[in-house]
Amino acid sequence: MKFIVSSSQLLKQIQILGGVINTNNTLPILDNFLFELSDNQLKISASDLETTMSTTIDVEADETGAIAVPARLLLDILKTFPDQPLTFKVEDNNTIEISSDSGKYALAYADGAEFPRSVELESPSSTILKGNILATAISKTIFASGNDDLRPVMSGVFFQFSPENLIFVATDAHKLVKYIRTDVSANEVAEFIMPKKPLTLLKNILSGSEDDVSIEYNDTNAKFIFGGSILVCRLIDGKYPNYEAVIPKENPNKLTLERNSFSNSVRRVSIFSSKTTHQIRLKMAGTELKISAEDLDFSNKADERLQCSYEGDDMQIGFNSRFLLEMLNHLSSNEILLEMSLPNRAGILTPIDGLEEGEEITMLVMPVMLSN
Repeated sequence: MKFIVSSSQLLKQIQILGGVINTNNTLPILDNFLFELSDNQLKISASDLETTMSTTIDVEADETGAIAVPARLLLDILKTFPDQPLTFKVEDNNTIEISSDSGKYALAYADGAEFPRSVELESPSSTILKGNILATAISKTIFASGNDDLRPVMSGVFFQFSPENLIFVATDAHKLVKYIRTDVSANEVAEFIMPKKPLTLLKNILSGSEDDVSIEYNDTNAKFIFGGSILVCRLIDGKYPNYEAVIPKENPNKLTLERNSFSNSVRRVSIFSSKTTHQIRLKMAGTELKISAEDLDFSNKADERLQCSYEGDDMQIGFNSRFLLEMLNHLSSNEILLEMSLPNRAGILTPIDGLEEGEEITMLVMPVMLSN
């Protein structure tokens, strides 16, 4: 087995695939990339058993074969080469020799047959959408998903596909984000929960991409096909909570603010909040918003006043400043609307401008009880 490949092209692909490999694998074979050579094409795969990703690149070759190459060692050596053709040749003593302009390097390989095979999806449904739309949907929601091992369904992003629209939802019970695209749709209704790791990979790869992504899915797995790459992952098993039930429908108190100045105020005031609760207080009256925080343990306190547009009864409500800032940072609008009903009901944050055609986003932040 022998092939010639561009060092920079190979490095670019295996750096992406490297994100799949865990640092502490139970199976030693998973510390490798699988190289499969056929018809002047090299298919490279990486897997952690839950997620498997493969990509195909053109090479010069006249043979076929499959070997597993140590991932860390290969990444480390490729990073040091300037762009040049490299020759990979399998030797008799179970090593693969890499020849560059300046030298030769031999590394031990494992049998490619030991590498776990990617799952084939049986009778999947499918949907096609643009890469940048999927990347945006992931980045707008994934930050709100939970990390609780006891509630695995909330540690992923909920995909709801229908002939009307595509909906992406994430929540950790303190905050919730619902992202809707009405400009894309699926042929039939489907729901599944995607884990974080493959979503993070997809977000990084597809950001700004105009390429089509084909998504195939059944009850247990999802498969993403784009630009010569395929990612297959196991879905999170379980029923997603009824998130619609927690979104308050009647919200008569409406606060309109300039996002940047609100975000900066919250960031400044929160420095003086309790280090355990991160609680800040919003007090609305007329055209003025008062933001305050206090840390009684250290006698630290701060308050700021902001001009705002407010409709509704005078009220005050407490929020965890970290959750609020996270949401504000994931919006790109100049102005935002915060809708509230009561101090013990969730606040609804929506952007007023800066949305693309067919894009809707709703963010929900749970209040914290104010200590008087």
